[in-house]
Amino acid sequence: MSTRITRWWARRSLRLRLTAAAAAVTAAGLTAAAVLLVTWLHGSLIGGLDQTALQRAQVIAAAIDTGKLTTSLPASAEGDAAVQVIDSKGAVRASSTNLEREQRLFTFSASATGDPRARTVNGLPLGDNGAWRTVAIPAGQPPDPLSVYVAVPTATVDRSLGQLTAALATAVPVIVALLTAVAWLLTGRALRPVDTLRAQAAAITASDLSRRLDVPATHDELGRLARTLNDLLGRLDAATRQQRQFIADAAHELRSPLSSLLTQLEVAVRRPDTAQWHTLAPDLFEEGERLSRLVDDLVQLARLDARPQLRRRPVDLDEIVFAEVRRVRQQSPLAIDERAVSAARIDGDADALSRVVRNLLDNAARYATSRIDIQLAVIDGAAHLVIADDGPGIPAPDRQRVFDRFTRLDDARARDAGGSGLGLAIVRDIVAAHHGTTHIEDNTPGVRLLVRLPASDS
Repeated sequence: MSTRITRWWARRSLRLRLTAAAAAVTAAGLTAAAVLLVTWLHGSLIGGLDQTALQRAQVIAAAIDTGKLTTSLPASAEGDAAVQVIDSKGAVRASSTNLEREQRLFTFSASATGDPRARTVNGLPLGDNGAWRTVAIPAGQPPDPLSVYVAVPTATVDRSLGQLTAALATAVPVIVALLTAVAWLLTGRALRPVDTLRAQAAAITASDLSRRLDVPATHDELGRLARTLNDLLGRLDAATRQQRQFIADAAHELRSPLSSLLTQLEVAVRRPDTAQWHTLAPDLFEEGERLSRLVDDLVQLARLDARPQLRRRPVDLDEIVFAEVRRVRQQSPLAIDERAVSAARIDGDADALSRVVRNLLDNAARYATSRIDIQLAVIDGAAHLVIADDGPGIPAPDRQRVFDRFTRLDDARARDAGGSGLGLAIVRDIVAAHHGTTHIEDNTPGVRLLVRLPASDS
């Protein structure tokens, strides 16, 4: 039952829930204030009655002490006080005129310490038999101690409190209703910009992420929310544009080797008698390898974009470097100097780190003129891997751009070199996933690609 109520309540509008909460808090606060007011006023008025009765009793006790006590005591000016003087045997020695010929009506005893005692007494044979506040004080001297009882009716207090309670019972619901209406209007006005932002956000489609939300002029939570949403839309727009550009570039890159393959195969099929398959096969194989490398790079980037969990374990980076150097030496006549490679262990994914070293060496082998120099050392808790070539180098303004996807530079580092423009982008993403950095420096001639990776504690 409670679960259904909770679900039903959760489906209500925020405006309704806020208003209901405000109404509940207001009602509880006003009700508590009204109860406290009535309680405090009741205590104050009763205290006033007790003080009136005490003063009347003290006057009578003073008359007893001076020997001026009479059997019939005059009533108060208003005629609403009841007085009895009782001796130690319970006999009535004196009483007010409204209690003449009455037996003892007050049974509680006066305090022996002289402190007045006040009680509420019901059933006095006066008026409408309502409640009376009665004060008892000792009087007289031994061997004839007396007790003076003075009672005053609480009818006036009860009537005043009843009127106040009725007024509060009427006023509190009215005030709660008015405050609830004000809360409803203010909440609606406060949430109106939120509804405007919601409508604007709903109108933004995936095909038009360039639109932005209107930012309120106020510097409050709604303004910060609108600015945050606009920042989010900006990031989504940039990511979408990057994805579209990536797809377009990938399609363009895939089209080139596919077109070359199809063209050569089409010529060979149309003229089978003149096709030289022994000379055509190497070109087809080269185009197929280029296409395979491009597909592998695209798959690798897709996996990196999906932020996979790296299989981290201690990896000897120097062993990976030596293995990749042996591979490059089998494919290239370049001189490769790895004598500056020292031991370096890091926590990372061995396959991903092998891809980093492979891409860096392939990039260096593609553009080097005669040699490649490799360095590896642990410096200040980080593994520094440097791969330098003596090729044409990279201009300083382009050293960050080369890490973007499908980026190629002009002149010597152009498309004809055989790269897809994805190798360094993969290096940057893998190194970033390992909390490392990539950097390009001058080698004079050529470039030095520096990779920093956190070294393993072990």
